[in-house]
Amino acid sequence: MATAPMRAIFNALSRAPSRQCTRLMSTTRGAQPARRPTVSCLPDTQIHQSLGQRRYKYKTVEEAKSRYRSGPFSWKAGILFIVAGAGLLWYFESEKERMRRQRIAEANKGVGTPKVGGAFELVDQDGKPFTEKNLKGKYSLVYFGFTHCPDICPEELDKMAKMFDLVQADCPGALVPVFVTCDPARDGPKELKEYLSEFHTGFVGLTGTFEQVKAMCKAYRVYFSTPSVVKPGQDYLVDHSIYFYLMDPQGDFVEALGRQHSPEQAARIIIQHVKDSKKP
Repeated sequence: MATAPMRAIFNALSRAPSRQCTRLMSTTRGAQPARRPTVSCLPDTQIHQSLGQRRYKYKTVEEAKSRYRSGPFSWKAGILFIVAGAGLLWYFESEKERMRRQRIAEANKGVGTPKVGGAFELVDQDGKPFTEKNLKGKYSLVYFGFTHCPDICPEELDKMAKMFDLVQADCPGALVPVFVTCDPARDGPKELKEYLSEFHTGFVGLTGTFEQVKAMCKAYRVYFSTPSVVKPGQDYLVDHSIYFYLMDPQGDFVEALGRQHSPEQAARIIIQHVKDSKKP
């Protein structure tokens, strides 16, 4: 009789844990299990292709591959490279030419080089005194000749007029064209004014006594000669140098321009010297 209550107690104890487990299991079934991060199992090539398509918005793999068919450089990069190269070439060539002109100008001022130019005292075509000080502050182009010259002087003065107009168009007021007579006996202010007006109204004509003209020709290293014996009213020719002397605003000699230079070439040289002097 005593075994019956003991068996009931044993059965109650054996059933208790199962209920707890059932309760715990029932509560866990209702909760949402935590999701683990998924890892892509795609091959590496497909991953890179999909990333490239998302970055560049290509629709197909072929479009993505076509981006690299032209190599690392595109045609736009090639054009930019050519333009930049041409610009650098032009810059270096212009600087090289500028340095050459600067060396010529400095060499003409150097020690041991015969000085070209200097002080003088003459009168212009209006009869007013004119000295080297009147040319300070601007470039001047000085030519020596005479009004009775049959061919060379008219040709060179036509050339000088074209040079002056070209320089004026690019650098207004930077140049003073000067004509100095080597024949002061026949070329007074009146004769110079009438003669030069046929070529250009901007020319400055200079004359003076024979000694004054001779002194200026010597200062500019200009050769000229007149016949030793001339009868009154007799016509004669004067031999002289045929150069244009370019002088800087300080009155120093820059360069001699000869008959080998066309008006365009000579004007270009003058303009370049003018612009070089304005650079720091």
